[in-house]
Amino acid sequence: MKGNSPHCTQTTLFQSLEELLNPDDPLYKLSNKLPWEELEKEFSPLYSKIGRPSKPVRLMVSLLLLKQIYNLGDETVVSAWVHNPYWQYFSGFTTFQWNFPIEPTDLVHFRKRIGKEGLEKIFKVSIDLHGKSSLEKEVVIDTTVQEKNITYPTDVKLHKKIIDKCVKIAQSENITQRQSYKRISKQLVIDQRGNRSKNGKAKAKKSAKKLKTIAGRLTRELRRKLSEELFSKYEEDIKLFEQVLAQKKGDKNKIYSLHEPKVYCMSKGKAHKRFEFGSKVSITLTKNSGVAVGAYNFEENIYDGYTLPEVLEQTKRLTGKEPKVAIVDRGYRGKSKVGETEIINPKRPKKNATPYEKSKARKRFRRRAGIEPIIGHLKQDFRLSRNYLKGTNGDMANVLLSATAYNLKKWMNREAKKLTLFIYYKISSIFQLKQKLNFTKNYISTF
Repeated sequence: MKGNSPHCTQTTLFQSLEELLNPDDPLYKLSNKLPWEELEKEFSPLYSKIGRPSKPVRLMVSLLLLKQIYNLGDETVVSAWVHNPYWQYFSGFTTFQWNFPIEPTDLVHFRKRIGKEGLEKIFKVSIDLHGKSSLEKEVVIDTTVQEKNITYPTDVKLHKKIIDKCVKIAQSENITQRQSYKRISKQLVIDQRGNRSKNGKAKAKKSAKKLKTIAGRLTRELRRKLSEELFSKYEEDIKLFEQVLAQKKGDKNKIYSLHEPKVYCMSKGKAHKRFEFGSKVSITLTKNSGVAVGAYNFEENIYDGYTLPEVLEQTKRLTGKEPKVAIVDRGYRGKSKVGETEIINPKRPKKNATPYEKSKARKRFRRRAGIEPIIGHLKQDFRLSRNYLKGTNGDMANVLLSATAYNLKKWMNREAKKLTLFIYYKISSIFQLKQKLNFTKNYISTF
């Protein structure tokens, strides 16, 4: 059942947060600017009319936004919320709270409840906040990798995990194994660590082969000894184990993680990081104002040019306007038009091109390069560098929330800059007035 809003019209003997806090603070202004009632109306149908009341929608949405804006986890944002009165005011409370607002796992359930559509609605609110700046005719598009929170995959690590999981399943279902290989598998992992040294290479190769043999042996034993009812329970896990054991070096669609099987490998040509394991993400920004108007996660590692139809369709859905021009890099070669949008990428100018056309193209592609540092900010400041949310739904959720946090922070920085400029002009005007008075005083004293 949907919970009630924390707004309270009843006055208290003490001052409310609205009276205590600084009204010029950017987060304070943002809390009064966002359309909370609209979001509550959007998410109300997702709740039942009977049962235990849930936490307020504004509280849940605000915690999601605060987590992403300040680069925190589910647990840390909940614990920090208790100590910050601005965060509590942003969440809709009028008096200071001493207790934790929710359990951290409630954020997981809320993300699943609203789904991709709900997260896009929150993203749309952050776009609308910028007004006409988000409705430019030209946009800049680029792709990047959102790495998943997995260890660097190797065959040895995967085979060791299969052994451990097989033993765990057998113990939980009281299945007697011929041998668990616990101590042997641990020693084999230690032995293969010398695979780069001259003397340990043969030993490491032998231990890696033995680990694979043991993993296959335990998987087959589970398949034989599990009853039909239990086999249906663990069927997906056993098929996953068998797929990992069957895959070879040059295979496509390989499994790189047992708990995140949808992860794929990408090589973006970076000198410091040859391979990245996660999912491909496309970011769309307005050309001049730099507002994020699109953020899309792809479940497959497809060519950049093939990502444009879904990306531009999302931008049109969120802004209500289809871009006339999309500026991209050379990774999108082969696409010149998608729908009504013209696709422009760097190439040699035509022989009959005028100096004006050359200058215009040069400015466009210099502006396109500006998306690279913004992607860097999304990764470093707004949790896009490593995704801790589970599954493909978690990938899309993290991308949309990162772009939302970027838009909100951009608006907050603009408001803070306005305040700084206002104070500067006030001080300078007072200083100029004082100089004029001193000049007048000195001028009169000469007579």
